[in-house]
Amino acid sequence: MNGGLNIFTLVAQSSLPVQLVLLVLLVFSFLSWVIIIRKYSQTKTAMENAERFEERFWSGGDLAQLFREVSNRGGGDGGIENIFESGFREFARQRQRKTHDTRSVIEGAERAMQVTGTREIGLLERNLEFLANVGSISPYVGLFGTVWGIMGAFQGLGEMKDVTIAVVAPHISEALIATAMGLFAAIPAQWAYNRYANKVERIASRYDVFQEEFSSVLQRQIQTDDAA
Repeated sequence: MNGGLNIFTLVAQSSLPVQLVLLVLLVFSFLSWVIIIRKYSQTKTAMENAERFEERFWSGGDLAQLFREVSNRGGGDGGIENIFESGFREFARQRQRKTHDTRSVIEGAERAMQVTGTREIGLLERNLEFLANVGSISPYVGLFGTVWGIMGAFQGLGEMKDVTIAVVAPHISEALIATAMGLFAAIPAQWAYNRYANKVERIASRYDVFQEEFSSVLQRQIQTDDAA
């Protein structure tokens, strides 16, 4: 009691299986935070790029010029710009073939945008499953370490003649640290998964709305060209 709670001493005095459990949970926690920081950057960049590009898209400029600018940048900043590029590229290809079927031209552009949009969302969703798994299994991994530690503690205590709370408490503390570590790994991972899964869903909805609006713009473009 005079020395207080020393986490490092408890870990050092734990049995090998408990230490392995703690190591696994520590790795889970480290990887989770790497993904959390990366997803924060990815989702923030995706939203900012979408806002910036849509502002430029709806400014009334020439779509062909916008397409050339995006293409010259090698696909631009990704995300919604890649969707626009793939859709307009397929639209231009169909028009160069002198296709008079407006429906097939629009459907071709929509398919191209859908494929690109799915790929972009897949990039944002990457590693989210790992966060969900860490959030769900880490408490059980920690519980396994606790159970193992308590079993070992009671086995050792059974060989003692005089058992007091002062003797039992350190052994129980060593075992319970695995549960604490499991929660330490699980809580941020589960919170981050829920947060970023919702963000990705909102970004996906935004991409879908843009694809529908862009399809309408392309259809009006065909009607204007045919009328001219």
